[in-house]
Amino acid sequence: MTTFPIDLSAYKTIQLDPKNSTLTNEQREALKANIQLFRDAIVFFTATGAATGMGGHTGGPYDTVPEVVILDALFRSQPDQFVPIFFDEAGHRVGTQYLMSVLRGQMPAEQLMLYRQANSKLPGHPELGLTPGVQFSSGRLGHMWPYVNGVALAHPGKTVFCLGSDGSQQEGNDAEAARLAVAQHINVKLLIDDNDVTIAGHPSKYLPGFSVRTTLEGHGMKVLEGDGEDIDGLYARICEAITTPGPIAVINKRPMCPGIEGLEGSNHGHDVISVKLALAYLEKRGHQAAVDYLNNIQKPKHEYTFQGVSDKWDSNRNVFGDAVVTVLGRMSEEERKSKVVVIDSDLEGSCGLKKIHDAHPEVFIPSGIMERGNLSAAAGFGMEEGKQGIFATFAAFLEMCISEITMARLNKSNLLCHFSHSGIDDMADNTCHFGINNFFADNGLDDGYETRLYFPADANQMKACVESVFFNPGLRFIFSTRSKTPMILDTNGNELFAGNYKFVPGKDELVREGSAGYIVTFGDSLYRAVDAAERLKQEGIEVGVINKSTLNVVDEEMMAKIGKAPFVLVTEAFNRRTGLGSRFGSWLLERGYTPKYAYIGTHEEGCGGLWEQYPHQGIDPDGIIKKVKSLVG
Repeated sequence: MTTFPIDLSAYKTIQLDPKNSTLTNEQREALKANIQLFRDAIVFFTATGAATGMGGHTGGPYDTVPEVVILDALFRSQPDQFVPIFFDEAGHRVGTQYLMSVLRGQMPAEQLMLYRQANSKLPGHPELGLTPGVQFSSGRLGHMWPYVNGVALAHPGKTVFCLGSDGSQQEGNDAEAARLAVAQHINVKLLIDDNDVTIAGHPSKYLPGFSVRTTLEGHGMKVLEGDGEDIDGLYARICEAITTPGPIAVINKRPMCPGIEGLEGSNHGHDVISVKLALAYLEKRGHQAAVDYLNNIQKPKHEYTFQGVSDKWDSNRNVFGDAVVTVLGRMSEEERKSKVVVIDSDLEGSCGLKKIHDAHPEVFIPSGIMERGNLSAAAGFGMEEGKQGIFATFAAFLEMCISEITMARLNKSNLLCHFSHSGIDDMADNTCHFGINNFFADNGLDDGYETRLYFPADANQMKACVESVFFNPGLRFIFSTRSKTPMILDTNGNELFAGNYKFVPGKDELVREGSAGYIVTFGDSLYRAVDAAERLKQEGIEVGVINKSTLNVVDEEMMAKIGKAPFVLVTEAFNRRTGLGSRFGSWLLERGYTPKYAYIGTHEEGCGGLWEQYPHQGIDPDGIIKKVKSLVG
């Protein structure tokens, strides 16, 4: 492998004592050199994620470098005084964890150049036990501080740090963590990067009145606020936090990506730096070898050709927004404002809601990283007959909203939820961001208020689904993937869900007929199942394919058909423990049907990468074919 093109051996190990809050000239210069080296390395190896198409995040780890290098010096100098772990509430700042693992000699620097790639053990969020040197798992925002409170309770007499952000502070979990920390005088120190930037914009604009400082002070926290780029002031505040018993928040004000031309102060810095901007930055810093390496990266391609689908692919998560805009466009502005509200949780560009924001801002509310409260607000708007609340976020965050979903059901709300990034496809963020427990939304009783789960297979079906269920009463959940999906073709080569197709809630759809048995699937697993069926047919095994786009309703007519088949195989990207397959066999048995039955789904920790997640779980066409042959045999 090519040698890491930035000399990390130049990193200086220095001694710092928090009892002395003033830096010497030598200490200051060493810290400044370490900050620059650390930031250069982060720009370079996160940019490899941009060059390979794996994505990633540059701004978060880049921003927090000054506090990280200070902590590193303190941990090395006074190891018995601290729990020497860089706990971080923002899992996407994983670049910090990986680089620190290298600097501590726990993995080779060259591994960083495989950032987020499949089987590189460098996923988009840190996973304990997967990556050498990584000391904790950090999933979704607002989950680490409550956990770190417990770590601090387990280590009385030691100081525990948690790197936070203005984004993570928007989550309700952090409010609860603050109250516990203050009440129990827990010796936890928050280092909060407050750059007024999240994915969709600036909190000062979409949450006017919200202040990290005053919020924490309201919980009784002592707050030390200052310029995060002023190394002397930052060090003095960290020392004061350490030498003051109890919970302290050190808030560090800075623009996003300070010093990076084209990104400083911009919300675009939240994601991975573009190759173009990285090259300009590295050239200016004199890292020609790093520039040459980035210029020579070839983006990997998925060469597999799927059968039974068109060469036209589209993004269902964005098509959801287009479909809603079409429905809203048939209403007057007055009618829209009185009947519909759309509430975003800082992910409008990822969930298709930006389409609605641009077309009909009068019904759109840009909001913060507050999934539970925003879902409930949308549900409350839809409490009256004829009113419709719309909410969207990533499917992984559905698990956070179960109680709010139950409240919406108990209050008989009209709520349309779009959970994008469902399943595992194109998920370099890996296991913590897999949207695989979507059936948790269907947690009501048999005689309770109606809940429906829908997972359209392609853009045509997504449009038809939204049109069909938009005005239906009850709770409706529409799922989509992060990845694009191809248009499904019928046996004549025409788009199956185009033309006069109408989406009928609760009805399963026969996609391919088969005498040997049936594959039952949905969403982005459908085109893979169709491909498997086409290839099996070429081997003389006639396998049928059923699209179960309404996930939680038994279609009695279709059940009678497939229940008499030699076998039924459910394949899905959802969790094997909680997905469709875990209940479909019971539905068959309850009706007296006893075909051979099997189901395959996500059952292992992820491997990073993009399309590689499917074969890793054994649910790609090859995996489906293998399972079918075992049932036929």
